[in-house]
Amino acid sequence: MTDKPIADLVALRSPTGTALVAATVLASTVGVLNAYMINIAIPAIGRDLHASVSEQQWVLTGYLVTVAALLLLAGALADHFGRRRVLVVGLLVMLVASLCCAAAPTAPTLIAARLVQGVGGALVVPSALSLLNGTLRRSDRARGIGVWAGISTLGTTVVPYAGGWLVDHASWRYVFLLNLPLIVAAIWVLRHVPSGAGVRRPLSADAAGALLAVLGLGGVIYALAAGPASGWLAWPVVASGVLGVACLVALVPVERRQRRPMLRMSLFASRPFDAINAATVLFYGALSAVSYLVVLQCQLRLGYTAAEAAAALIPESAVFLIVSPLVGGLVTRIGTRWPMAAGILLGAAGFGWLSTAGPGDPYVQAILPGAVLWGLGVGLAVAPLTAGVLAAVDDSDLGEASAINDAASRVGGVVMVALVPALLGAGGAPDLTRPLAANYQAVMLVMAGLSVTAAVITALFVPNSRAAGQPTLPGPRLHSCVVPANAS
Repeated sequence: MTDKPIADLVALRSPTGTALVAATVLASTVGVLNAYMINIAIPAIGRDLHASVSEQQWVLTGYLVTVAALLLLAGALADHFGRRRVLVVGLLVMLVASLCCAAAPTAPTLIAARLVQGVGGALVVPSALSLLNGTLRRSDRARGIGVWAGISTLGTTVVPYAGGWLVDHASWRYVFLLNLPLIVAAIWVLRHVPSGAGVRRPLSADAAGALLAVLGLGGVIYALAAGPASGWLAWPVVASGVLGVACLVALVPVERRQRRPMLRMSLFASRPFDAINAATVLFYGALSAVSYLVVLQCQLRLGYTAAEAAAALIPESAVFLIVSPLVGGLVTRIGTRWPMAAGILLGAAGFGWLSTAGPGDPYVQAILPGAVLWGLGVGLAVAPLTAGVLAAVDDSDLGEASAINDAASRVGGVVMVALVPALLGAGGAPDLTRPLAANYQAVMLVMAGLSVTAAVITALFVPNSRAAGQPTLPGPRLHSCVVPANAS
C-alpha cells in the first residue's frame, strides 16, 4: 500500500468520506478495546494467573503507559511518514501483540505483551483521528468528529459485552482475539482512503525527549501501582518515583533546546489551550477510574457476572450514541464553552449517583440513572471539547496536535487508574473486594470532584468558539483528539 497525496479535501457525504469514517472508527475501536475492555477480564485474569493486585494493575495500565509515553513521538512520525502508513503499521503491531496476550502463560508475560500492544496503540491513536481531520473538508470536521464518536460507541458497547460473555463461558484469553477481525477490516478499508497528507513535516529525531517521556511516565506509574502493595517507602517504589519525576521535569528544558523537538513547548503559550488540556486530564482521568471502579463493584460486590457488568453501562453508551452526533451542530450555534462545562457537570452528577450502588440495590435504582447521566454528560462534552481547538493548526501539524491532547487524556486516565488501589486503601490485600466495601463511595466522590474542577476550568478559561474551522483562540493552536465515552 502506498500513500497517494490528495489535491482536495473530501466531503463527509461521499464514498471516500464514508470509507474514511469507517476506517477511523474501526481503528479507534481497536485502541479503545485494548485500553478498557480488559477491565471486564481483570478479576478472571487475577484468578487464572494467580496475579497480585499490583500485577493486575500492570495488566490494565501497561498498555496505557506505553500509549501515553509514545503518543507525541508517534504523532511526529505520522506527520512525517504519512498518517495512513503509520496507522497500518500500528494496527499490525497490535495484531501480533494481541495474539501474544491471548497465549500468555504467566502474568509477567501478559504484562510484556500489553506493553507491546501499547506501542501499536500509540501509532494508531493520533494517526486515526488526524487522518480523519486532515482528509475531511474543514466545514465537515466538527460533524465528522460527532459521527465518528457516535459510531465508535457502538463498537465499544457491543464488543465489551461479547468479551464479558467470553470470560463467563470460555476464557479471558478470547477477549484479546476480539481485536483481530476489527484490525483486518480496518486495514482493508484503508485501501480506499487517501493519505490525508499534503505537506509533511520534517522528522524530529528527538530520541532524548522520547526516552525522558517513557522513563518519566513509566517510573511514576510504576510507583503508583506498586506503592499500595509494597509500601510507599520501599526502595523500588521510591527510586522509580524519583526517577520518573526527575525525567518529566528534565523534559521541559531538553525539549526547549531541541532543534526539532518531539514536544514543541511553544504550543503551550496559549492559556486557552492549556486550560483545555488541564480539563482533559482531570475529566478523562475521572472517567477512566470510574469505568474501572464500577466494573469492579459490579463483579466483586454486587454479584454481577462479567457479561452483566459489561451490560450494566450499555445505557451510558446508548445515550452517548444518540447525543454525540447532534452536538456538533449545537456547538456551531452557541459555542463550545457552555456545552462542554455542562456536559462535564452532568458526568460528575452521574458519578455521584453511581457512588451509592451497593449490594442488594436494584439495577434500575443503583446503576441506571447514573449511567444515563454519565452518557448524557460525555455526549455533550466530547464534541465541544474537540471543536474548541479544531483546525487550530496547519494540516501538516495535525498528527502532533492530536497526539498532545490525546496524551493529556491518556495521562489522566493511566494516573487515575494506577491510583485506584491506593485510593481504596488496598495495601497488601489479595484482591480489591474488601477495599471496595470500605472506600468505593469515597473514591467515586473524589472522581466527581475532579470533574467539577474540570468544569470550572472550562467555564473560566476555555473560549467560546462558535464554529470548527474558524477558531478564535489566540497564539499557538492545536487540534484536539478525544476518545469515545466508553473509552474513558
